[in-house]
Amino acid sequence: MGINLSKGQRIDLTKTNPGLTKAVIGLGWDTNRYHGGQDFDLDASAFLTDANGRVTQDLDFIFYNNLIHASGGVEHTGDNRTGEGDGDDEQIKIDFSKVPAHVHRIAISVTIHDADSRNQNFGQVSNAFVRLFDEETNQEILRFDLGEDFSVETAVVICELYRHNGEWKFNAIGSGFSGGLAALCRNYGLEV
Repeated sequence: MGINLSKGQRIDLTKTNPGLTKAVIGLGWDTNRYHGGQDFDLDASAFLTDANGRVTQDLDFIFYNNLIHASGGVEHTGDNRTGEGDGDDEQIKIDFSKVPAHVHRIAISVTIHDADSRNQNFGQVSNAFVRLFDEETNQEILRFDLGEDFSVETAVVICELYRHNGEWKFNAIGSGFSGGLAALCRNYGLEV
């Protein structure tokens, strides 16, 4: 079992875990407080940003329609459209040795697909978590439980992995947005 983080906490990933080159970010959730006849389709995404927090090219946005970064450094393993089952609902793999030098941060987010038309929001999502584990050993390094702090938000920036003095660090963010994936894309400098 890894370290349990709270919102705003940071941890040094590669310095305290020497030899960590490949990590998996697992995201999970339950949607048991609402039943409107439609499944909740939550989608994980990764925004690979420069030092100013901006995505400099469309290919630096990893999501269900662009699963693998050209460098091979970030890979979304596929879209779970119902959130059914135990454990991770979606995963994003990161190979730190392949992440391009222009990428200073990797922001991980979760959005609700068609949230407005389905009248869905994160206030109806429970037990949401992110965990990071070593892909080679399957050992969990950290876990961040998001809690029940959301209401009308349709997108959440879960965490960021960022470079600092040649090492990779993890920041537990848990910040909600209205406007879904389009709002997040605009936030990171992408045109929608």
